[in-house]
Amino acid sequence: MRVLFNLSTNIRKLNVHSALAFAGMAGPVVLIVTDIVASSANPGYSLVRDSISSLALTKLGWVQTIGFLAIGLLVEIFTAGLLYNIRTRRAFHLSITCLVIVGFGMLLLGAFRTDPVGAPDTAEGIIHHIAATAVFWLFPIASLLIAPSIKNDPYWQNVYKYTIITGILGFILVIMVAILENTSSWFGLAERLLVANMIIWVEVMAFKLLYLSLTRDSS
Repeated sequence: MRVLFNLSTNIRKLNVHSALAFAGMAGPVVLIVTDIVASSANPGYSLVRDSISSLALTKLGWVQTIGFLAIGLLVEIFTAGLLYNIRTRRAFHLSITCLVIVGFGMLLLGAFRTDPVGAPDTAEGIIHHIAATAVFWLFPIASLLIAPSIKNDPYWQNVYKYTIITGILGFILVIMVAILENTSSWFGLAERLLVANMIIWVEVMAFKLLYLSLTRDSS
């Protein structure tokens, strides 16, 4: 009964900030599910060798496209939650701008497909590549820029070190992906580790935002 009572109490506390948190929580889940579904439908596809974007060229490519579009939109929505819930310091708004561009870049990844490996470059493929490059580089920059504000806010301080680690790891992984691109059978794995680093941070921050949205009013 106590569990049910606590659940009922928390449901009554849900607010706009909770909705923004749910958007952040849903985005990574959608991307993971669409990646698994699309890759499972293609026996010749390798999660270790092949890029995430190349799934859009397969028979269930539309599923992967939905994944990119969904996480792009949901990250945009979730970023508003960070904007209104973290005490600002220098570079905070620049970090939010970077996150907004990251979300928009993911939308572009869904809207414009990559070119097949070895095929001539197309305008669509070039846009896709530019969007991917922007997303991969801007995310660790955003993480490190937002870190001082997180450190300065007592409600968020416990994710400060994790955010710093995420930013540093992001730079290491994006360099690794750049080195392995089109030259290694491990490229798909490296790219997935890079994306995992990004979406796990979004998931952690979204859960933190949800928790705060349910507890701040009661404190």
